[in-house]
Amino acid sequence: MKRLLPLLVLTFWAHYGVAQDKPAIKWYSFEEATALNQEDPKMVLVDVYTDWCGWCKKMDRETFTDDQVIHYLNENFYAVKLDAENNGEKFEFKGQEYTEASMARAMRVSSYPNFVIIDATMENITQLPGYRKPDAFIKDLKETIERFGKE
Repeated sequence: MKRLLPLLVLTFWAHYGVAQDKPAIKWYSFEEATALNQEDPKMVLVDVYTDWCGWCKKMDRETFTDDQVIHYLNENFYAVKLDAENNGEKFEFKGQEYTEASMARAMRVSSYPNFVIIDATMENITQLPGYRKPDAFIKDLKETIERFGKE
């Protein structure tokens, strides 16, 4: 028994340490993405979701955990999550005050999930509505960068 306990602790520690190394999308707040964009311009991908949206949860579970999606988003975009029903904390954008819900309305988002792409000058350029599998999502993002140019 005395030998078993250290072995179990070591096994748990090794498993926990490996799990921490799994790559993940770096999600920013709207304010963080705006500030980072001023230092190093990139397009911003805004994932507009709601807590009750089943397809949003499927995107989180399946698409946003895909290694290629993680790498592509982290490399080419500042990724932002925006809860379309959150009227809590306020933030400023282009001299206007918004909540996440009022920003979603200002972006004219009416279905979920919806991915609003903002260019490096912080102008909305397109929306990609609906659930997408990893390969289709990367394809759509690449086409967006090709169409609108990477700033």
